[in-house]
Amino acid sequence: MKGQTYVILAIILVIIVAIFAVINVDPVEVNYLFVTQESPLILVILFSVLMGGIITASVGTMRIYRLQREIKLLKTENVTLSQRLDENGIPIQSEKKDFKGDIEDNNTPTK
Repeated sequence: MKGQTYVILAIILVIIVAIFAVINVDPVEVNYLFVTQESPLILVILFSVLMGGIITASVGTMRIYRLQREIKLLKTENVTLSQRLDENGIPIQSEKKDFKGDIEDNNTPTK
């Protein structure tokens, strides 16, 4: 349901941008640092929205990549520490959450 909501909101946003762009078709002067040209406002609007989407997606992708790399490092560290505990004969006590959100030990019997 959450994914469908995002798709519906994205479609609504695209429709609003398209309507806004189609209404504004007058030519405008655009300054490209060293050159000034006239372009239809619809192209300026659509290009700006496209670039905003690309920049947002690239920043999000970099963040996801960084988080995945951190998860991989933490899993490797967890395996290493578990092996060290096992080598030294120290039992590993893992904890889990039950349906109420309380933390209970795996070694204790459940009622």
